[in-house]
Amino acid sequence: MQMKDTEFRIGTFHGRHDGAPVKVTSVRDDTRPDPYFWLCSCGATRSFPTEDGVFPSAWRHTHPTRLDRLRQWATRLLPTRRAR
Repeated sequence: MQMKDTEFRIGTFHGRHDGAPVKVTSVRDDTRPDPYFWLCSCGATRSFPTEDGVFPSAWRHTHPTRLDRLRQWATRLLPTRRAR
């Protein structure tokens, strides 16, 4: 991951989800509306207004519980409804 000049790495998490190894990088960028965020090697990202939610969220993304794995499986298996 190429970091911008305004971004500072504040943590890295390694784990697995969906059967593949992943790496989540927690970043701070004061030029964004929500300065704290994390990026996953799977393509997922999440932003936070404060530092409080970054680490628990990144940890849970890389170390999902059984319920999280069940939700991921159901999401892949069941089609989603679209509003028309």
